[in-house]
Formats: sequence, C-alpha cells, structure tokens
Amino acid sequence: MVWQHRGVFFDKIVRPALYRLSAHDPELVHERTIAVLARLGRFAPRGVLRVDDPATLLGLRFPNRVGLAAGMDKNGRALPAWAALGFGFVEVGTVTRLAQPGNPKPRLFTLPASDAIINRMGFNNDGASALAAKLARDGKPGVPLGISIGKSKVTPLEDAVEDYRFSLRALHPYADYFAINVSSPNTPGLRQLQDRTALAELLGELRSTSLELAGAKNPTPVLVKVAPDLTDDALAELLEVALEHGVAGIIATNTTLSRDGVAAAESGLAGQAGGLSGRPLTTRAAEVVRFVHDHTGGRLPIIGVGGITGPDDAIRLVDAGASLVQLYTGFALHGPGLVRRVSRGLAARR
Repeated sequence: MVWQHRGVFFDKIVRPALYRLSAHDPELVHERTIAVLARLGRFAPRGVLRVDDPATLLGLRFPNRVGLAAGMDKNGRALPAWAALGFGFVEVGTVTRLAQPGNPKPRLFTLPASDAIINRMGFNNDGASALAAKLARDGKPGVPLGISIGKSKVTPLEDAVEDYRFSLRALHPYADYFAINVSSPNTPGLRQLQDRTALAELLGELRSTSLELAGAKNPTPVLVKVAPDLTDDALAELLEVALEHGVAGIIATNTTLSRDGVAAAESGLAGQAGGLSGRPLTTRAAEVVRFVHDHTGGRLPIIGVGGITGPDDAIRLVDAGASLVQLYTGFALHGPGLVRRVSRGLAARR
C-alpha cells in the first residue's frame, strides 16, 4: 500500500508541478521524472496498481494490454517503477550500437493546448553494451521487456545492418521482443530503411542472427515500428517485406512530420523540427493500425501507439486491429493514473 500512496502522490502532486515547469525545460522535467521513478522503483512491489487483463501474444503472456512505449526510458533506469505503475509490458530504447548524445538542445517541446509533444531527441542513449550490462546487473522488470534498436547517427546507411545486428546480439539475452526502429524522423536517412530493398536486407540479416542465437529454442520475436507518414502503397510494400522475412508483428506508429491538429495558438511551436506525438496523431494511428490489420488479414499482430490520452483512444486502436497498446505522450502529459484508466477501459470491453 505504501507504493500505492506514492503513486497517488506522484500523480496528484509531483506530476502537475513538473508539468507546470515543462514549458520552460521539458527535457529537464523528463529527466527528473525518470530520476524520481528510478528511486521510487527500489521500493516498488510488483503489480499493486496493475489491472488484470491478460493477453497472450508473440509467445508471451502480458498481464494486461497497456505498455510503455520506447523513448520514455531509453536506458532502462526505472524498470521496476513501470511495472509497479501498472504497465503490462515495457519497451526501452531506442538504443544504438554506439553511445551518442543525440541532437543539440533544445530538442523537446510541449504543446499543452494541442495535447502534444514535438521531439527531435536523436536517439540519445548510453549504447547497447551499457544497457546489456545494466540488465545483467539489475535484472528485468517482471513484465515482458521489449527493446527498441536503431542506427547510430555516425553509421553510414550502407553499414546500418551491422549496427542493428550488434545491438541485437548484445541484448538478445534480455529482450522478450525486439522493436526495429526504422521510422524515427530524427536520425538523418533512417526512414530510407523502410524502402523495400533496404528493409529486406536488414530484416533478413536480423532474422538469421536471431535464429542463430536462439539455437534449438524459438527466436526472440522481431517487430518493425512504422511511420505514420507512409503512403498506403509504401506501407503495403513494407508489410509484404515483413511477411516475407518472418517479422513477428508491427508497431504502429512512430511520431509524425505532419502538423495537422496542432492548435492555432501553438502554430509557432509547430515550426520546430522533429516528430509530433499526442492527440494530433490519434486518428492517423488508428488508420494505420486498421490498414495493417486489413492488408495482412490479421496475420501480423499489432501494437498500437499514438494519441492515447484516455480509454476511448485505446479502445479505438484495439477495434482497428491492435492486440496491445502503448503510452508515451499521454503518460508524460497526464500522469501515471492514465495507465490504470486505460487498462480498466480495455478490460471492460472484453
């Protein structure tokens, strides 16, 4: 019960105070939030705030269908806290082969009137080897752990495969699934890896590596995270490649370069470079989820992410074809209570 009271304290007092500060330095707020959760996580009993709504997918059992999206805890600093706050699974990263600082600051902007965030973080992380060492030392969160991997900024596109393969090898003992991030708009050239030829090479090599590492066991599931800005034709082509190369599922979607849905009062901030997430992405995320489901005939499981600020948004993604959902911007702007509200909403629709 102590952790439950701390969760309420964070949600009702700490989070609003941090939110008020976010207009001045959102990234500092983010870092302080992770630091607070990392400390509280040491005392976190598992499952206190969790809604039971089990699902089996990718050969894994999820205690509920609401997960933490990649980007919130890139280096896995607060893993016990996420499980204690009620998440049914956690995705860390995006992590790259090489440690890198990311793009110059400022690079994170909150748009409260739009219920949105713009970021151009650029995969700032401590590197795949550092994350592997941390997981070896501290263990996993007690719920399924996904690890998002991407390309180091300094790595040329022609060498991208080896970059991803290094991270997959380093983190294979700890990942319950891998998310292949080829859709962030904040690493130059990265989205070119969604093209048929480049993606086929990348997925073929990662599938081969995963099979090699698994030995006689089932390989760790590999999912592809897609951009919401792809045309239907481009997305259909990507899905064909994914099916050809044994991809286990799709994560739909990443952030968008579109600025549709940004409030007029925040049109100045809309000019900032980077990916937009939050409420403006709600409709497009559901459209992409439905397209993936319909185009593949349900053969590729989908994790839906984008614009979830309440239970109805998550239900819309599930109705469109998603089996699981993830939170990021909604959690950041509305606090940990959103996890329980969304989990309850999904459970009630069983």
